[in-house]
Amino acid sequence: MTEIDFSPLWISLKVATIAMLFTFFLGIATAYWMLHYRGKWKSVIEGILISPLILPPTVLGFLLLLLLGKNGFIGQFLSPFGINLVFTWYAAVIAAAIVSFPLMYKTTLGAFEQVDRSLLQVAQTLGASQGMIFRRVLLPLSAPGILAGTVLSFARALGEFGATLMLAGEYSRSNTDDSNGNLLCSGSRGDE
Repeated sequence: MTEIDFSPLWISLKVATIAMLFTFFLGIATAYWMLHYRGKWKSVIEGILISPLILPPTVLGFLLLLLLGKNGFIGQFLSPFGINLVFTWYAAVIAAAIVSFPLMYKTTLGAFEQVDRSLLQVAQTLGASQGMIFRRVLLPLSAPGILAGTVLSFARALGEFGATLMLAGEYSRSNTDDSNGNLLCSGSRGDE
C-alpha cells in the first residue's frame, strides 16, 4: 500500500491562509477608505481594485512576473537587498492574495454600505471618535458581510492556479506533485 503525500494540501492551505490574512486587513482598510472617498477618480480606483477579478489568472500572473521579476519595477528595487520573490512560496502568497483581494474588498464595501448612516451619525453626536465608531458600530454591524468576504477570499486563494503557476511555478513543481502543473508543463515542453 502506498503512502498518500499530503504536502500539496498543506502548502495550499498555508498559502491560502496567509493570503487570506493579508486580504482580510487590506480589504477592510481599503473598503473603509473607499466608503468615504468622494474624489473624481473613484471609478478609476475602483476599476483598478477589482481588475484582478476581471483579468484571466494567467494574464495576471504574467503581469506580476513582469513586475516582480529581477528586471521588473519592484524586482529591481528588491534585488540590491538580495530579495527575489519569483518562484518562491512567497510568490504563491502574493499571487493568491492579489487574486482574492477583490472578493474581500467588494463584499466588505457592500456590508459597510448596508449599515444605516443614522447609527453612525448618532455615535458621532454622542462624542465617539471615528476610530471608536469604526470599532464599536461599523465593524459589528458589518460582521456577517466581512465573514462572507473572508470565506470567499480564502476559497479563491485556495483554488488559485493560473497566476500562481506563472509567478511561483518552479517552487510549486519542485515541492509538490501537482498533476495539473505537471500536465501543463509537460504539454508546453512537448513531452508525451
